[in-house]
Amino acid sequence: MARIVVVGSFNMDLVVRLPVIPKPGETLLGGVFATYPGGKGSNQAVAAARLGGEVTMIGRVGADAFGDQLLAAARAEGIDTRFVGVDPHTATGVALIQVDAQGQNSIAVASGANFTLTAADVADAFARLDRVDMLVMPLETPLETIVIAAELARKAGARVVLNPAPAQHLSPELLTTVDVLVPNEHEAAFMTGIEIQSRRQDARRAAEQLLRSGPDSVIITMGSEGALIAELAEPAPIFTQAAAFSVDAIDTTAAGDAFVGALAVMLGEGQSLTEAARFASAAAAIAVTRAGAQPSLPTRGEVEAFLRLRTSA
Repeated sequence: MARIVVVGSFNMDLVVRLPVIPKPGETLLGGVFATYPGGKGSNQAVAAARLGGEVTMIGRVGADAFGDQLLAAARAEGIDTRFVGVDPHTATGVALIQVDAQGQNSIAVASGANFTLTAADVADAFARLDRVDMLVMPLETPLETIVIAAELARKAGARVVLNPAPAQHLSPELLTTVDVLVPNEHEAAFMTGIEIQSRRQDARRAAEQLLRSGPDSVIITMGSEGALIAELAEPAPIFTQAAAFSVDAIDTTAAGDAFVGALAVMLGEGQSLTEAARFASAAAAIAVTRAGAQPSLPTRGEVEAFLRLRTSA
């Protein structure tokens, strides 16, 4: 069983479903409202736990009802929350999510207690961990926590999976500690300045540029276009493709988190990058057929059954 540590966020998702996402200045009535446990870090931790990983979470919540609910939800998934602090002065993170009839979303986040996590908190957690196989991180905590976690994971012999979301420019010092960088096409475009319109040409150019910035491998996820995998090699990078699975999307909110969590589990179990990406694509495909972030995340049995059906079809 892969031992996975996630340094990341806890948010309560406040979700409104609408026929279309309102334009600036526009008010639309008739949406259906729901609340779900979320936050990219928490989502990725739950995804990994449901798929068979032994998961520990490092993060922060507020001393409020949302924080209590999020911690209870994580513990119910079997996630170790010893290193999730409770901040008495800052509210738990909240995400305001609008989802349209095609399953596309618009998200605004108030980070709250997530941004009170410190590098010292992370260092203390790593000092008390027995073993780490994989470190998984999005970018919804302070950057210094990401940097120290990556350095400590490398020293512990763990592989580092970085999901650069929400997009920001990252230093070469951080990127050289990353084993697998997993941006979507928008994040890859932000980081490289290359607008990705062609999977074969633009995505490869962006992946090559990202490889030159430090990580050992890059996976650019592109929704229904699948994922491009780029690995460092001599004399040139090796490119492979993980095809997307055709499904009827209801809500794409946690698709990327399902992919990242699944990828970490498979890599932690010794699968190749290509094999792990195929499994991760299946997990993401299942997730988009369900409403909500964490409620949409599949179990190991569901992903394996999905792949058997697609292989035999």
